Amino acid sequence: MSLQSFEVENVKCGGCASTLKKSLKDEFGEVEVNLDTMPRIITLDIDDTKIDTLKLRLRKLGYPLVTDELSTMQNLQTKAKSFVSCAIGKMDS
Repeated sequence: MSLQSFEVENVKCGGCASTLKKSLKDEFGEVEVNLDTMPRIITLDIDDTKIDTLKLRLRKLGYPLVTDELSTMQNLQTKAKSFVSCAIGKMDS
């Protein structure tokens, strides 16, 4: 495992960051979310074999990696999911 950083889309606020940290913790451990950069950066200790799993998990939450090649429909779906994830994160904080 090594500490790696990934640029993610649709992360707008602390609610989004809270959702990411909470949703990824069980499977990936502690996740740091940098809200001071654009695009936002998440950092975590991850094994290279789990990166594809992380990508899928992020996409399901509505926060795909900047490098993900999404169709227009997938892009719209992830944006919609991110609004829901953000709202949930705000309620949980």
